[in-house]
Amino acid sequence: MKILYIAPLPPPINGHSLVSKEFYDSISAKHNVEVINLRKQSLKEGMDSIQRIVEILKVLARTFFKKSKTDAVYFTISESLAGNLKDVLIYMICFNLLPKMYIHLHGGSLKRLLFDKYPWVFILNRFFIKRVGGVILSGDSHLEIFRDYVDRKKISIIPNFAQDYLFLSEKTIRRKFDQPSPIRLLFISNMIPLKGYLILLEGFLALKADLQKKYVLEFAGRFDTEEERSIFEEKIKGKKNIRYHGLIDDTKKKELFEKAHIFCLPTMFFEGQPISILEAYAAGCAVITTGQSGILDIFTDQVNGFQIRENSPESLTKILSDLLVEQKSLLKIALYNNRSAVEKYRVVTYTSNLKKVIGL
Repeated sequence: MKILYIAPLPPPINGHSLVSKEFYDSISAKHNVEVINLRKQSLKEGMDSIQRIVEILKVLARTFFKKSKTDAVYFTISESLAGNLKDVLIYMICFNLLPKMYIHLHGGSLKRLLFDKYPWVFILNRFFIKRVGGVILSGDSHLEIFRDYVDRKKISIIPNFAQDYLFLSEKTIRRKFDQPSPIRLLFISNMIPLKGYLILLEGFLALKADLQKKYVLEFAGRFDTEEERSIFEEKIKGKKNIRYHGLIDDTKKKELFEKAHIFCLPTMFFEGQPISILEAYAAGCAVITTGQSGILDIFTDQVNGFQIRENSPESLTKILSDLLVEQKSLLKIALYNNRSAVEKYRVVTYTSNLKKVIGL
């Protein structure tokens, strides 16, 4: 079976490229998979350089030349205005293949930041999307984007996953919570303000000095510029219990999650479904995060962790203060999260469900 695979593949590694790679790896051995790689090097959205415009033109040309005799099209769609216009051009190039096309939305901002803001963009997209073979979403909260013009039977809900190497045994989780002193906080994501890394830092630094000493705060992820990285490193300079690990590989990620007690993602982004939260579940961590709709598909306050207010360092400071007298609840939450991940958020579950939807 010939599959036109239009999605970002690493490098760089982020949530979007990671899920795309796992699905690609699961089908490439048994099928003829023609890849149109949508990867981009910058963390910024849109066509922010001549280089990016050239990349898009190459994507469109490759799509045109590789589309012949295709049995199915798997296409992960964009949420930026420039990215969406690229998507529309791909729909046009593949117009006769739309009934065989399965579009996969990984984010949660398409309606609010694009369709609601630019009615003409919505009308243009609706014309093509109502003709596709299927729409794939990570959670129920995103149904509102498509349900008024796509038959519900054509919409599939497939949650994301945590990679197998991050799953810890119950024994290992119990051991790391045996004497959680200091309590280890972990942030792993792109180091962009909307992901909340500065909110986390500010909330942590607002703790009284004696309470700060009971925690270690670790950051890992990629900055878009060296200037942003330097500014952050200057903020944490001399603070022995705050560490920035830079861009990390799988070995380092596993090490950090194995030691972490609480994963923190105080995001202000319209999240699709953060893989990092599912990774935290697999590794037996409690989670502190905000109530973005895509997050609430997989997260319940006081069950999976603790929900804080968006853009509120004060909310985070209060939670961290309160947790020092409620440490016993952390192990219960961590074990529950791990069991949930084992049952629902495995790679094989994710790839099997995708294959079933596309008919592979």
